[in-house]
Amino acid sequence: MSYDAPFAGLKVVDLSQGIAGPYCAMLLAQQGAEVIKVESIGDGDWARTLGVRYGSHTAFSIIGNLGKRSISLDLKSEAGKQVLWRLLAGADVFLEGFRPGVVRRLGFDYAAVSAREPRLLYVSISGFGQTGPLSERPAMDPVLQAYTGMMAENRGEDGIPHRVPVIVVDMSTALYAHQALSAALYARRDETAGRYIDVSLMQSATALQSIRLMACHLEGGTMKPGGVPGGVFRTADGWMSIIAINDRDWVSLCTAMDMPTLAQDARFATPALRLANEAAVYAIVRPAIAAQPSAHWSERLTTAKLMHERLNSYADFLEQPQVRETGLIQWLDQAGLPQKVPVPALPGMLPPQPDTPRAEAPVPGQHSEAILAEHGYTAAEIAALVGDGTVALAR
Repeated sequence: MSYDAPFAGLKVVDLSQGIAGPYCAMLLAQQGAEVIKVESIGDGDWARTLGVRYGSHTAFSIIGNLGKRSISLDLKSEAGKQVLWRLLAGADVFLEGFRPGVVRRLGFDYAAVSAREPRLLYVSISGFGQTGPLSERPAMDPVLQAYTGMMAENRGEDGIPHRVPVIVVDMSTALYAHQALSAALYARRDETAGRYIDVSLMQSATALQSIRLMACHLEGGTMKPGGVPGGVFRTADGWMSIIAINDRDWVSLCTAMDMPTLAQDARFATPALRLANEAAVYAIVRPAIAAQPSAHWSERLTTAKLMHERLNSYADFLEQPQVRETGLIQWLDQAGLPQKVPVPALPGMLPPQPDTPRAEAPVPGQHSEAILAEHGYTAAEIAALVGDGTVALAR
């Protein structure tokens, strides 16, 4: 155990699918834990079928499973269940992401598992939580963006609500689950038993929006802007985000736009007045910004020490000198992909180095034989499990 691998020595059995649970378990793997990903026979985790497929991988399955080892297992069979029980022996963490009730029918609910492994931390990740009228409904990121108000708040200039495309609910659920697990692992040093941790996409999406949710409640349903001018502005050749809402920044922006006298306009003398005269502010600022290219504004706004940035595409972003200088992106090979893929370095963690276990996302069943052998199965027993379809090897 060290700062580089604080969870070294921990055993994690990951039965979750999609991205919320798997990404949480991936973070544990990147922090040194031994993470065994248990997948169904065939395609495995359904995240492997989302979007464009590259052999057994998609972008979802790579990011969600770096550093893990995979075993393909038929949990509908009694033999498969016995294998899972053996994998759970001595485990510290168990993650599952089934709809409420499913894992109990399989025989691996918290009561059953904790009876055998009393110090285990058991994490259930669901869409709407384990109870309530919607608990058994299937749910993914877009459903929770709609349900929790996120889409309604994310309206474009066309007035239409839009989904945030970066699966923000799934990713935030993974992060909240990870922090809950980290805290529980710390507390468990002085506890005699493990605990059950219930994490839902609904809960996480709500927590993520807590400031806007409260502000809209207090302000009668619509959150007022933090200040004016601020937002996305069209330039002569693209778009730029600019924030100049305090008095000093407003004066600097007026100077940068070659309109120094505008700062003396009585209508715009204070933040409150600029907010009250928002339409008049933007009627002046937007045409001025649109008259020049982004490079012009970047130079002027940098000199003025104003918060701003050109809107980059992902391709633009990956080429930025700041990204390269800080080592933000690792370019890694993955099975079945024709080229290296960009993997961001995670805050507070060592970046995964190419050709190391932390830098590889497994294909389904890639480590089935090795995992079984480590858990006491003989070569003949492994062959029998593979032969009768209880376990599958990598294709």
